[in-house]
Amino acid sequence: MKLKQYPDYKKFDLPWIDRLPSGWDILRAKCLFKQIDVRSETGEEELLSVSEKQGVTPRKNVNVTMFKAESYKGYKLCWPGDLVINSLWAWMQGLGFSRYHGIISTAYGVYRIKNSYEAHYKYFDYLFRSAAYLWELRVRSKGIWRSRYQLTDDAFLTMPVIIPTEDEQKQIVRYLDFKSVKITKFIRSKRRLIKLLNEQKQAIINQAVTRGINSDVKMKPSGIDWLGDIPEHWDVRRLRTVAFVRPSGVDKNIVDGEIPVRLCNYVDVYKNERIIDSMEFMNGTATQEEINKFHLKEGDVLITKDSEMWNDIAVPAYIPVTLSGVICAYHLAVVRPLNMNGEFLFRAFLAESVADQFRVTANGVTRYGLSQGSIKDAWFPIPPNEEQNEIVNYINDNVSKIHLAIEKANKEIVLMQEYRTRLISDVVTGKVDVRDIKVEDVIDEEITDDLDSSEDEQELDDSVEEVLDEE
Repeated sequence: MKLKQYPDYKKFDLPWIDRLPSGWDILRAKCLFKQIDVRSETGEEELLSVSEKQGVTPRKNVNVTMFKAESYKGYKLCWPGDLVINSLWAWMQGLGFSRYHGIISTAYGVYRIKNSYEAHYKYFDYLFRSAAYLWELRVRSKGIWRSRYQLTDDAFLTMPVIIPTEDEQKQIVRYLDFKSVKITKFIRSKRRLIKLLNEQKQAIINQAVTRGINSDVKMKPSGIDWLGDIPEHWDVRRLRTVAFVRPSGVDKNIVDGEIPVRLCNYVDVYKNERIIDSMEFMNGTATQEEINKFHLKEGDVLITKDSEMWNDIAVPAYIPVTLSGVICAYHLAVVRPLNMNGEFLFRAFLAESVADQFRVTANGVTRYGLSQGSIKDAWFPIPPNEEQNEIVNYINDNVSKIHLAIEKANKEIVLMQEYRTRLISDVVTGKVDVRDIKVEDVIDEEITDDLDSSEDEQELDDSVEEVLDEE
């Protein structure tokens, strides 16, 4: 349905909004909220976390792996309906209205809506977490370093807050709740589709590199329990006999007197199946000896050698063309094939039956790692070279279609997320009129965020949490 503007507007002099619908107003936050500072006497209440994507959530539901305090006695308390602001993360909208009674860091701000506005806290939740308020929260957060920007109580309480009429607040919440549920269901369905497509891709690779692509071929026992039967004319060989392995690349900052290079690092390998020259690599320097050892040639396979996550061990990436001036960085291993198709070897690393060997042999307590010996001793099914080429072509032909479908679904997700962001911002600032749009009521449980925090974002969340805990 096409959304229309309000019939009448009045001017307001704010940097990010110059007009609002007639009947709307702007008040300072101190007119709407009162500061709350109640401390836990035992520290045994539910421990809560605050982030940009998920708002206020139980910390047990968030992937936080860093330090936790021995005792939470003296931490701040909040109750359902309270606004909780992560003061060091407010500039990225690390805030939300809590649905829980629990404890939070003493460096967080807790604010309670005054009685006359209490029924409409969900409107304020949409408002403060909208794109329109990102500018306001950023300019009010002060500090020298980004990780130390802080929103003080006074900076929040003097912030201008848009106030529609009471009936419009209710309708805005009802409309945005309804649209959020629709959008969330759409995105979830696309995520399920992507998961199924990835499973289909994995099945194609597993079958092709361990059983071949000829269903009529005679099979034989491989002699390896986890591998099972393989085509009769295939071999099973340790990696050391089919490839040269060099673990642990260059790990250093720029050093005067050394040769400038580009470093292919852990993230490059983890996020990309193919490493190509047009990628944005990290800058560094290396000695000539290091360049000779760790330069990347056509046909090489890079694998992740160390990781904090058990299932992120031996994730491969393929080097389709020799990369000039790019060398392997630390936490990786270079696997250089000897008289075999490097792309087949790359696909073999992706097969579950092969990958499980590395996960089993990885050792460590807080970080898992592979020794050079454990990499070299891994077993691989090896078909004749000509058949390796056929298998590679077969896999590429089939997974390319899957990649296109995944790419399309991901683009649709991004577009829908952008639409939701724009819609919320336009509705809460009165750019569009939703007063007469009839929508169904939804229950709170249906309005859940469809987004998982990205790895980089989670690391930033964790670092802020750690700073607050230390303080």
